[in-house]
Amino acid sequence: MEVLNNLVFGFSHALTLQNLMFCALGCTVGTLVGLLPGLGPLATISLLLPLTYSIDTTGALIMLAGIYYGAQYGDSVSAITMKIPHASSIVACIDGYQLTLKGKTGLALFTAGVSSFIGGTVAIVVLTFLAPSLGEVAFLFGPADYCALMLVGFVCVSFVTTGSLLNGLAMCMVGVLLGSIGTDVNSGTARFTLDMPFLADGVGIVSIALGCFGIAEITKNLDAREERSPFNGTIKLIPTWPEFKRIIPSALRGSVVGSILGILPGGGPVIAQFAAYALDKKVSKYKHEIGNGSIEGVAGQAAADEAAARTSFIPLMSIGIPENAVMALMMAAFIIKGIQPGPNMIAGHPELFWGLVASMWIGNCFLLILNVPLVRYWLSVFKIPYNVLFPAILFFCCIGTYSINNNLDDVFITVAFGALGYLFMRLEMDPSPLMLGFILGPMLEENFRRSMLLSRGSFDVFINRPISGTLIGLITAFIAWQTFSFFRQRGRAKELEVAAPAAT
Repeated sequence: MEVLNNLVFGFSHALTLQNLMFCALGCTVGTLVGLLPGLGPLATISLLLPLTYSIDTTGALIMLAGIYYGAQYGDSVSAITMKIPHASSIVACIDGYQLTLKGKTGLALFTAGVSSFIGGTVAIVVLTFLAPSLGEVAFLFGPADYCALMLVGFVCVSFVTTGSLLNGLAMCMVGVLLGSIGTDVNSGTARFTLDMPFLADGVGIVSIALGCFGIAEITKNLDAREERSPFNGTIKLIPTWPEFKRIIPSALRGSVVGSILGILPGGGPVIAQFAAYALDKKVSKYKHEIGNGSIEGVAGQAAADEAAARTSFIPLMSIGIPENAVMALMMAAFIIKGIQPGPNMIAGHPELFWGLVASMWIGNCFLLILNVPLVRYWLSVFKIPYNVLFPAILFFCCIGTYSINNNLDDVFITVAFGALGYLFMRLEMDPSPLMLGFILGPMLEENFRRSMLLSRGSFDVFINRPISGTLIGLITAFIAWQTFSFFRQRGRAKELEVAAPAAT
């Protein structure tokens, strides 16, 4: 009963004209960036982050959240119709594009839209009931426990995003070092400023986000020089009843998988889509068709994709730990508005938390309308030439960065990080862990100092406390397993090298 009262309270804030407008705007922009090749929620939220300074707190966060989960709807469209995926729609290319080749584009798009709606609905229910409970559990955490939890996030996200634990941790450490630039709060000492006055307050998160994701992504797309032809096929959206019945079981399975993986550190839509697809190949009644243009191959991954995007908000808002780069940017938006996500946020800002949850219900309905009956019109977006699109994006990057402090130095810093982000991409090093390290680095340092003060300089506090001890044990086991796997693969490679000359 208390949850229902809280939802009514949330809808009273979400249904204001201003917040409805921001919700609709976020869902529309999210769908658009999901459609456009080369853009995505990460780059778009970084582009729009400067706007949060001048927008009401609840409206700004509702809009940014709408962009994130709206993009999960839209990114399936380009994957299904043109085989141009984003990271979270790679699996949609497999069966979705096969259905397009069979002339069933409308069926694939309808399946993706309805499954995303089901996944989003299930995830919002999980968010509604689980986030407040997890927030109460978070009160049991001390400074040492938070340190260990952040380290778990570093390890999981580093491995999942880059595939290499060493590369990912290296990027995390770069982010931690960037986060330590500026004046130390405790001692007042300038750190890593190179005697440059404009670095005394540190590097702005907007400059890093716009540079490493916005400008770097544009530069990478210009470097690729790919010609993309618009989709000109026919679309018949209404499926038959037997086809519709095949959507529901896979969508429900994908919703459960996505909801679970969205909560875990290092999870999110990318991992959830593969897990849901693998599950359908094991248990689906039509598993023999998956991979050759199956409804289940589209439904499960679309539901998991959307569910994971929604439940990603649970660890952010209840514990204060972002589990991926997009959530790190959302955390930056909270901090910009003077709100620290964590267990105190739900009690201290109930109108914000429950308003955001209620807006997700509204946004889910908006997105169903945008992505099922109106999908024909969205496909015309592919006709926009990229040489028209990218100068406008760069222009808004510079304007957004400059408008925060009215300082031209911020623009130069953004350009420098754009070049650095492009270099990372060319070296095949994902900058996402860098963003996580930049956000969590100062928090890790602060909690580490508190732990040392409380334990009088003893490191035993990280082992003696049950929560931190368990988390440190998990980190140690994971790193040991990765190390063992690395040396085992090297051993096998050497055996093959020795065996090859002998065979000849």
